[in-house]
Amino acid sequence: MKNIYKLSIFLCFLAITSCKKDFLDLTDPTRKTADKFYQTEDQVQQAVSGAYSSLQDHVNSQYVFAEMSSDNTTIQLNPSDRGQTDRVEAFEFWNVTATNVNIADLYNQSYNALYNINVALSKIEGVTAISDKKKAQFKGELQFMRAYYYFNLVRYFGPVVLMTEPLVNSSDAFKTVRSPENEIYAQIVKDLTDAAANLPLKSEYTGADIGRASKGAALGLLGKVYLTMKDYPKAESTLRQILPLGYILVNDYASVFDPNNKNNSESLFEIQYQGGNNLGEWSSFIYTFAPRGSDGAVTGFPTSRPTGWNIPTKNIIAEFEPNDKRKVVSLKEGYTNAGGTFVAIPFVNKYNHPHTIEGRTDDNWPVLRYSDVLLMLAEAINEQSGPGNAYQYINLVRSRAGLPGLSGLNQETFRTAIRHERRVELAFENDRWFDLKRAFTNAQMVLILNAHGQAEKAAPTVDRGGVPFTGNDYKFDGYEALYPIPDRQRFLDNNLTQNPGY
Repeated sequence: MKNIYKLSIFLCFLAITSCKKDFLDLTDPTRKTADKFYQTEDQVQQAVSGAYSSLQDHVNSQYVFAEMSSDNTTIQLNPSDRGQTDRVEAFEFWNVTATNVNIADLYNQSYNALYNINVALSKIEGVTAISDKKKAQFKGELQFMRAYYYFNLVRYFGPVVLMTEPLVNSSDAFKTVRSPENEIYAQIVKDLTDAAANLPLKSEYTGADIGRASKGAALGLLGKVYLTMKDYPKAESTLRQILPLGYILVNDYASVFDPNNKNNSESLFEIQYQGGNNLGEWSSFIYTFAPRGSDGAVTGFPTSRPTGWNIPTKNIIAEFEPNDKRKVVSLKEGYTNAGGTFVAIPFVNKYNHPHTIEGRTDDNWPVLRYSDVLLMLAEAINEQSGPGNAYQYINLVRSRAGLPGLSGLNQETFRTAIRHERRVELAFENDRWFDLKRAFTNAQMVLILNAHGQAEKAAPTVDRGGVPFTGNDYKFDGYEALYPIPDRQRFLDNNLTQNPGY
């Protein structure tokens, strides 16, 4: 999708200028308002592209909330700079508070994107210079993205503010209340059901449109929503609709993430990036994930200064079975520095590919893959009737990894096998936190995560450079399965309640 650029701020401006004007009711004729902008198919497509562009901003930081809070990754501390203690590091050690800047950014970015999506959806019907088919496609794409944002928000925060229409007056933003989770999920299901009915197949997209949300993407996300809701019959029936749509596993696991193989046969949806130029659409995940001090040993650019965040833990490294082909693709257990010495600091390797400009990689971010669909389908079947008809799906994934198929398990041991398989297959793709929350109660998460925390305290994955643990580090309480509503939002809106425990 090379025609997607940074239109988010511009579109937000268009939306704001369409509201009622207080100052003498004057209109600057040089400014475009939202009403004047949404006139042609090209303008609507620009608005939809702006929504896609906002997904980059969203996914750039998701590893903090969905991987580092889990047992998958940790952080390489910088002893000389402790400025991240109450920011990124707080998620690793479960010390997140309502004043955390990262939480505020997540909340604000999500609702800014949702506002733009709602404005675009409200304007599309009034555009006459566009075919009904194209109009339905654009609406489906926006509904898919709205559902994606709300699905993340409700899993992170629980009850959240639900808005499906643009605000008429800016003062209305200070009168919002949190809707119950069941209402949020009902809207997500409606959006994805409508999107699946109206979006084209992935194969129908060509040229610059490759990578847009498709029918398969909507069904895949809807299947995951039903699985999260523990509505296993609907999860199964939804996921089965994907099987005949032409998706297949890529033979080589490494090529799934290769920038030369973007939007491949296994990809239902991925966030699009474009490196190697000055267009501002590049990714830079490896610069965040490579160990501090590795300089160019990992990135290939000696002047680079990676930050050492999202470091794979000993726990996830040990999760891989012997001879699992996915391990060497997903992570490296160290690097060789410029002096020829091996440094045993692990790092995420999935998004590590050659690139031509320092800091500007070409890696897309996977959101939904066919292997995920197969594992979800196996899980949904097992939860209803045991593993009998589910083996075929999990074993397809294991076979690609070079591992033997499973057999002879009961329902509970198959649950354990699915959790293991999801963890290693989808490692570092921002699924682990949500999988833990779906599979276990808060009380069970307390046991799992505190055991992991104690193991990290006893033998840290990465040397802490003399920085001691505090008494609150690695103490997970059940209420922390939900993140706090940012204090800043509650200050602006007295109607917003806080999650228990914060």
